[in-house]
Amino acid sequence: MELELGAWAVLVGGALVAGWIDAVIGGGGLVMIPLLMAAVPGLAPATALGTNKLVSISGTTSAAWTLVRRIRPRVRPAYVGLALVCSAAGALSAALIDATVLRPLIIVLLLVAGTFVAVRPQFGTQAGSGVVGSGVVGRWRRWLVLLLVGVIAFYDGIFGPGTGMFLIMAFTAVLSQDFLRSAALAKVVNATTNLGALLVFILGGHVWWQLGLVLAVANISGAQLGARTVLGGGARFVRAALLVLVVVMSAYLGWQQFS
Repeated sequence: MELELGAWAVLVGGALVAGWIDAVIGGGGLVMIPLLMAAVPGLAPATALGTNKLVSISGTTSAAWTLVRRIRPRVRPAYVGLALVCSAAGALSAALIDATVLRPLIIVLLLVAGTFVAVRPQFGTQAGSGVVGSGVVGRWRRWLVLLLVGVIAFYDGIFGPGTGMFLIMAFTAVLSQDFLRSAALAKVVNATTNLGALLVFILGGHVWWQLGLVLAVANISGAQLGARTVLGGGARFVRAALLVLVVVMSAYLGWQQFS
């Protein structure tokens, strides 16, 4: 399948923007997937999703590397392993679940999360006192985080939009840390969820490698810009980006649901 120069320009530009968005808060797929479907009208939806995973894992991994080197969040191997398995399971189950059933639930969750952050200005802007440690409380928090990582990773394999934001909210609320540290940890887990789903798409032959690898370069460039934006803006910037994403995603999913 051949692409015209104009289509290449649109897709490369879109991959750059999507990389920046993914690095800042997540949600780059809201840009990349519609662009792929529009620029390549004959592209199968599964191939668009698989190619997007190849693109997004490149940028997300790049952003994760940059943020982790600077912020050094505590990344437990269990988070990574569980995210990989659950996202792959979600991708395998995607055909069994109707997106029109998921969208209203995700819209509600987005609005609840956005409202919570909006009415609590201090949430995520500074670390709390409930640090995960030994003892009953520490164990309870660790198990709850594992449960949430598994559920969100499974969701990413099935549907995807908002995965990075949901991970940031989960890590911030349960581990009592600021948005900046949660964003760094979320990038590591999100890169793993992308890998789990990507492996399923590769096995199914749903990845357009030539296109995906070119767009991955642009996505990495955007992700590096996004990671540096996060480091420069700090927790308050991530908080503002989260609220913007809630509004944009709710409107986008609502339009999809009722159009």
